[in-house]
Amino acid sequence: MYDLSRRHFLKNCSVGLGKIAAASLLTQAWKSQVSSAAENNDPLAPKKPHFKAKAKAVIHLFMGGAPSQLELFDPKPTLTQLEGKPLPKSVVGDQRYAFIQPNAAVMGPRFKFSRHGKSQAVLGSPLKHLPKVVDDICLIRSVHTDQFNHAPAQIFFNTGFSQPGRPSLGSWALYGLGAETQNLPAFVVMRGSGLSGGATLWSSGFLPTIYTGVRFRDGQNPILNVSTPKDFSPQVQTDTYDLINDLNRLRLGAVGDPEISTRISSFEMASRLQISSPELMDLSDESKETLDLYGCDPKKPSFARSCLLARRMVERGVRFINIYHEGWDAHSNVKGNVEGNCRTTDQATTALVQDLKRRGMLDETLVIWGGEFGRTPMVETNPALGRNAGRDHHPQAFTMWMAGGGVQSGLTIGKTDDFGFHITEKPIHVHDIQATILHLLGFDHERLTFHHGGRDYRLTDVHGKVVKDILA
Repeated sequence: MYDLSRRHFLKNCSVGLGKIAAASLLTQAWKSQVSSAAENNDPLAPKKPHFKAKAKAVIHLFMGGAPSQLELFDPKPTLTQLEGKPLPKSVVGDQRYAFIQPNAAVMGPRFKFSRHGKSQAVLGSPLKHLPKVVDDICLIRSVHTDQFNHAPAQIFFNTGFSQPGRPSLGSWALYGLGAETQNLPAFVVMRGSGLSGGATLWSSGFLPTIYTGVRFRDGQNPILNVSTPKDFSPQVQTDTYDLINDLNRLRLGAVGDPEISTRISSFEMASRLQISSPELMDLSDESKETLDLYGCDPKKPSFARSCLLARRMVERGVRFINIYHEGWDAHSNVKGNVEGNCRTTDQATTALVQDLKRRGMLDETLVIWGGEFGRTPMVETNPALGRNAGRDHHPQAFTMWMAGGGVQSGLTIGKTDDFGFHITEKPIHVHDIQATILHLLGFDHERLTFHHGGRDYRLTDVHGKVVKDILA
């Protein structure tokens, strides 16, 4: 035991009077810097587009694996007449395929087609619900892409480039428009765990990571790392958040790294999500009529539940929503594949359009449906792989549709030849689709750019033109 005088303590314990005074001054300066750093550093602040937007929100229903347009949207009686015979060489040319030979036999459509609505749009019989909204959609039969394998084609459609590293559609939208809501992520992704393109499809690429899509998983805890751990008191959580927030803002003021802004926003959003997320996911306030419309069991994860949640998100200010449904890759039994996937998705997709319309939200919400490419008119049969009566990948022509958000309703645009092989009228490239989506959000796709690696990049690179024929 030693008796220490106050003078000895102040002199020898590194807390001299001068240091105490300096610490007080530094604390005041620190608080001032924190306050300064907090100003004008919100990367998600709402921004004005280049011109008045038709769409305020986008719901992109991406059908991973590529639905067969020949079974659903583009009937070809000639294929039925030629079934079992090869296509003319003049049609196939030097085209190569992943799993079939160019001289593979033709296979006709596996379903009947009929006309629906005032627009007299032609749809395949597996689409039992879509006819209810056929006069509200714009059917595009002449889309084509540069890619013929799943991963690069999915990445290409979602980011404008066939390799990982570029920002996704939702990231560009968020970068250009900012966020309308502070209580939910402005760019949300649902489902899609088995997609070939993976998380690249909703990545922010070289944009700041604040613009990356936030994935909502199935189950009771849709967002990772949001629930408070057990035995962690609210006061401890608040104090921890406050300390981390102050340190992050101080560091942001010192170095100006935009990723620190992302970190700050993530902590703040996580705190708000502890309240907003359970409220969003609780469907108890939805009527039985609405649940039945979607075919949704409120307690079970499903494509239908995701569609209903998408409508709720748009109501709450979410800017861009991706719902991925994989499983359309029909290399065998294309008939069974299409029937099964339509049973899973058709009712909920139709209900989403109906629900948005009856609530007065469809005019300002752009709904997009489609995959990464189409399917071949030739059959894929490979006993060694156990494949029979399937279709291979076909990038030359496929079908997708849009609804709401400034798109003409009840319109069918584009044509393919009698074999469903080549486009003969109104060819529309994937870059044109991307340019049109940005246009509906209020952007000139050539002017929405980000400087990276010594040059300005854009979603459509040096390509793309707005498809004016489908604009309302």
